Amino acid sequence: ELGWPESVPYLDRPPSSLEFYREWVSPNKPCIIRNAISHWPALKRWTSAYLREVVGAKVVSVAVTPNGYADAVFQDRFVMPEERQMPFMDFLDIVEKKVTSPNVFYVQKQCSNLTEEFPELVCDVQPDIPWMSEALGKKPDAVNFWLGESAAVTSLHKDHYENLYCVVSGEKNFLLHPPSDRPFIPYELYQPATYHVSEDGSFEIVDETTAEKVPWIPLDPLNPDLELYPEYAQAKPLKCTVKAGEMLYLPSLWFHHVQQSHGCIAVNYWYDMEYDIRYSYYQLLDCLTKAVKML
Repeated sequence: ELGWPESVPYLDRPPSSLEFYREWVSPNKPCIIRNAISHWPALKRWTSAYLREVVGAKVVSVAVTPNGYADAVFQDRFVMPEERQMPFMDFLDIVEKKVTSPNVFYVQKQCSNLTEEFPELVCDVQPDIPWMSEALGKKPDAVNFWLGESAAVTSLHKDHYENLYCVVSGEKNFLLHPPSDRPFIPYELYQPATYHVSEDGSFEIVDETTAEKVPWIPLDPLNPDLELYPEYAQAKPLKCTVKAGEMLYLPSLWFHHVQQSHGCIAVNYWYDMEYDIRYSYYQLLDCLTKAVKML
């Protein structure tokens, strides 16, 4: 279907597995679901004091950047964050502004970091979303924990996952594009690089010389350069805010750009997509877009 709503619709309750697959997964449509995680202990427990007590001085992976943009195009590079190993309580000190830093810190490692790095917190949520697991006939590939500063921004990209994004506290602001907007969204190949901290504390960008170039979107959808990317004017983004206690269903292959309130905490579930007609449709669009640009 090529007709998308002008806003992301809300469901007042979690659907049955059959209903969800038929109405949302199969047509590849996003929605925000209320009352799907209201039974989670995390909604009440996950205060700073609780996280300090339960996780405490445990060393975890934190993405650190000078500008808040991890995994984003900067200075004609695809620049990844410094992955700093630090005690979780030291990270909380920065988020709570008890310690000042010119840099931006974000727990966002993914790779199922909730189960791998924060297993103490799994009992406060769920290892999977039962009606989603039943709808797809599989368990999630990853369950991720997110916590960071408001300056941390996720650049525009897409994933090959059916994504259930659950906000525990604060709120997340999503800008979404359906896969059908692919002809209007620029992709280019970039040399991968990583932020490294110099001895004086400043950041330098170090190329990953042995790695292949990375296809990424150079455009900032909040401030698009329409002189450089005039096709983007034809795209039709959807914007939505996911508040504490709400769950966003973000379908596979939808482009998304994410901002957050300061100290926002979220958990998301990545279910591998089916490589069916929807994937073939996207691949066709992608190939046609590239072919037109070569004419």
